[in-house]
Amino acid sequence: MLRIITQQAEVRAELQRICDRTQNEQVVHKEATVREVLQAVKRQGDKAVLHYTAEFDQRSLKPEELRVTGSELDAAYQQVSKDLLVAIRLACRNIEAFHRQRVPKSWVQFGDDEVVLGKRYTPVDRAGLYVPGGRACYPSTVLMNAIPAKVAGVPRVVMVTPPGAGKTINPAVLVAAQEAGVQEIYRVGGAQAIAALAYGTETIPKVNVITGPGNIYVTLAKKLVYGTVGIDSLAGPSEVLIIADEAANPVHVAADLLAQAEHDPMAAAILLTTDAGLAKNVKLAVERQLVNHPRRIDTEKAIAHYGLIVVVESLEAAAELSNEFAPEHLELEVKDPWALITQIRHAGAIFLGYSTPEAVGDYLAGPNHTLPTSGAARYASALGVETFLKHSSIIQYTQTALKNVASAIDVLATAEGLPSHADSVRRRVEEEE
Repeated sequence: MLRIITQQAEVRAELQRICDRTQNEQVVHKEATVREVLQAVKRQGDKAVLHYTAEFDQRSLKPEELRVTGSELDAAYQQVSKDLLVAIRLACRNIEAFHRQRVPKSWVQFGDDEVVLGKRYTPVDRAGLYVPGGRACYPSTVLMNAIPAKVAGVPRVVMVTPPGAGKTINPAVLVAAQEAGVQEIYRVGGAQAIAALAYGTETIPKVNVITGPGNIYVTLAKKLVYGTVGIDSLAGPSEVLIIADEAANPVHVAADLLAQAEHDPMAAAILLTTDAGLAKNVKLAVERQLVNHPRRIDTEKAIAHYGLIVVVESLEAAAELSNEFAPEHLELEVKDPWALITQIRHAGAIFLGYSTPEAVGDYLAGPNHTLPTSGAARYASALGVETFLKHSSIIQYTQTALKNVASAIDVLATAEGLPSHADSVRRRVEEEE
């Protein structure tokens, strides 16, 4: 079950093992399968998509069944509760309000030297959103991917998600998509869905950017199509790291650890605490909360293999270990989280205080829950409006401004052995003279 470590020599090795949990020899075999799927969809379009959907998902579809119909979208509203619809709409408002604050502004600067410089932001033409199915339905993932695309001004947003029993899509997912502004939805998942979005088929359009988490096959497919299209990140299994002091409530901390572990058997749930008593109480609370847990098997596997409690000497030591792990989610359940946050350098999302469980970020606080995993928070950030935008530099020189820098350009171009570069400036300057 959940282990408690007090020997610091073991800590870094264990944290590294957990961080590297997705790197194994099976990935090589799976990547070969994904390459085969990508090439087949690229060559055969819908035919290959339908073939692999039947083979991998055991769902036999016809080409005309790939796209979710308007009547299905309408019917979804009749199949969700009023409370769920209210919650989805509240989440939509909060997520949109947050992301509207993050829209970068185009700008132009007119310099005194007759030089105009600037940057212009424009959205991609088409975005593809992947929403996983399988263990659970994820309307929150729909919102977190679709709303930033909408705020960015993407004119065409396409969603793919695996079909369930009876070829249906969960009504909560369909309602969330419509509330977030997505109307074009296709019932396909796995590597074949990523291939369809990257290359286009007779039915599914080629997009410019693909976002959204998925299983290892989806992640590998996104990795392999990167360059043909843009992607948000290579999402691995979810993870939380909690730093807690003696005042933290062990029942609450245990619930937060389990909230992450229930996602997937490879999810990581880690507690760093300065209090040995809290460590023991959290372990007991986890065991009690696992009794009759609806997702007990998967949750127990995650806790057993990738759950960890570490007793540290100080909050400063905890912060340094956290920076080395670079967690997807970091909870600071301490008396003064604003003091501790100054020591945090790497984390996907940071939750401050005893009353801010990671679940509020998962659903409706506003910031995006699609975050870097497996240590990627050292260099990557959350999905956002910027994921769906690109920027172009703007440059304008007057004749006088060009003349003022002509000699420097000539020297640099000559040093690089590119005479026509120098000529392109020199000829303009000479003509003016």
